[in-house]
Amino acid sequence: MIRVILADDHTIVRSGLLRILADETDIKVVGEASNATDLFVLLERVPADVLLLDVNMPGRSGIDILGDLRTRFERLRVLMLSMHPEDSLAVRALKGGAFGYLTKNADPEQVVRAIRTVHAGRKYVTESLAQLLAGMTAEKTKSDLPHHDLSAREFEVMCLLGGGKSVSEVADLLSLSTPTVSTYRSRILQKMGMRSNAEIMRYVLEHHLIE
Repeated sequence: MIRVILADDHTIVRSGLLRILADETDIKVVGEASNATDLFVLLERVPADVLLLDVNMPGRSGIDILGDLRTRFERLRVLMLSMHPEDSLAVRALKGGAFGYLTKNADPEQVVRAIRTVHAGRKYVTESLAQLLAGMTAEKTKSDLPHHDLSAREFEVMCLLGGGKSVSEVADLLSLSTPTVSTYRSRILQKMGMRSNAEIMRYVLEHHLIE
């Protein structure tokens, strides 16, 4: 039996995953969490084999906690779930220790297949992600793009600002203070060599970092 924990701050997403997995005789959901703090408490008391982890949880993001998960729960296989296209976060997640990466529009069969694959100790990558990874051997690759120098949280803030959110709206979405988001925005502008939100919006659209 594959024991699975779902970590996503959206109840509707967890409910959808529960429905997908309900009929699988070899998979059992043993717990749910909506933020990183609750997730670590849950993992300490409930044995699990596979963690379906949302990239964009409030507080510490999914990518932020990958290192801690790898250190504290060595046998746990992490499968990332994200609303972002594969080319924006998948490589970062895999380098951080995730065993696979799925966008939230993946079909049910793909979710089940991914869980079984990572449980078996193999990386799960879609065909498009495999092509992306193969292409990274070229002289000029996506990893050379300036947004790959951003931290996971800076990248989240950039995508939200690029999607037209205000600083206060980003703060609410990520459960951060407005001054903290303003600091992230300043770092992003500096690292990216930009001067305004308009430039951020143009960049994320040109590089397909948001849908």
